[in-house]
Amino acid sequence: MSVQQVFSKGIYHGLPTFPDDVQGLTAVITGANGISGYYMLRVLAQAPKRWKKIYCLSRRPPLVEGGLPSNAEHIACDFLETPENIAKVLKEKNVTADYIFFFSYIQPPPKEGKGLWSDHEEMVRVNTNLLANFLSALPLASIKPRRFMLQTGAKHYGLHLGLIKQPMQEWDPLVNIEPNFYYYQEEKLSAYCSSNSVGSDIVMPSSIVGAVPDAAMNVAFPLAVYCVVNAHLKRPLEYPGSVLSWQMPQCMSSSMLNAYLEEWAVLAPKANNQRFNAVDNSEFTWEAVWPMLAGWYGLDWKGPVEDPAAYKERQLPYNPRGYGPKGTVQVRQRMADWAKRDDVKAAWKEISQQHGLRGEGELRDVDRVFDFADGSLNRPAPILLTTDKARKLGWHGYVDSAESLLETFEDFAKIKMIPPVPKVKVQFL
Repeated sequence: MSVQQVFSKGIYHGLPTFPDDVQGLTAVITGANGISGYYMLRVLAQAPKRWKKIYCLSRRPPLVEGGLPSNAEHIACDFLETPENIAKVLKEKNVTADYIFFFSYIQPPPKEGKGLWSDHEEMVRVNTNLLANFLSALPLASIKPRRFMLQTGAKHYGLHLGLIKQPMQEWDPLVNIEPNFYYYQEEKLSAYCSSNSVGSDIVMPSSIVGAVPDAAMNVAFPLAVYCVVNAHLKRPLEYPGSVLSWQMPQCMSSSMLNAYLEEWAVLAPKANNQRFNAVDNSEFTWEAVWPMLAGWYGLDWKGPVEDPAAYKERQLPYNPRGYGPKGTVQVRQRMADWAKRDDVKAAWKEISQQHGLRGEGELRDVDRVFDFADGSLNRPAPILLTTDKARKLGWHGYVDSAESLLETFEDFAKIKMIPPVPKVKVQFL
């Protein structure tokens, strides 16, 4: 019989504990100012005895209220530089690393008139180079970690291309319809680990929810703006998607819970050289969550319009699952089009000035930020990632996805991205 001890911290439950002798470790977090790296820093900083030093590598420092933790140091580093230049920076700062958490990512602009990830050749080039340059720099800087964690994502399964097998399992075959930079990154990491006798973990979240100043690749910020503006204009919260997507189940991935899993993955002996899905383990549909959003802002709400003529349809380009018809996305209102409306821009300017928000009264990079919300709000099929594998090896983390979304809204308010959440009606139990 095996007995495990877990604990709760705030809204996060079933979190792992570690032996007392696991202490005095050093960690490198790359992309430390991003939606995943920032939360990795927050999780490791909670255990200063376990993590005596955390090196945060990114071009800009993480935005941490009150400054970086005492055991953390930011080092400005550009992984598109040569390995020699990267190694020079690491050596000058005397960087050591028992464990490396790699989150660095660049989102190239999409092709004209195409979707967010349409320029897959450029995505492969730039993101493979980020990892390859860093990996090549490590031996030059005399750094050899015990374990290297690479975070990729659910696009590993081809969900951005069309309908796929459900649920997604870590051993599912690769989808080679279009080049996928995750696959190229994994090849680079595998070669490095094999040559240097380093362990590895690959972690694959679904839709990531977290609060950082760069709000791209995050459904939470555009959704928060949608709530704030409708509250300001005293309008009901109208769901922009279809009847199908209204009830479509999907997995969400809290940045904080992802980070707890990633710490567990690198420290758990049984998790060495494994890949894991990372989700909240909380059932999520917009049908259940939309009334909650409206309640937080004291708004009436409206569900999907039932008239088929109200929707524009777009067929997905491929059918990765290999059977049945291609998926069809139904959209009544693009979130980016809504954000570009004159009344919305005027309302946001007023709100920003009233609350002293970032951005000088403008919603910036609208297509990149708000198009990501459309993907979550207009699902043509379920998005289900199983965590059976991680659970069997000792991971039991859980967070209520709706509760995580509210915490993220409040975190956005703390960094002046949105006004304080009024929380008119909040109920999770």
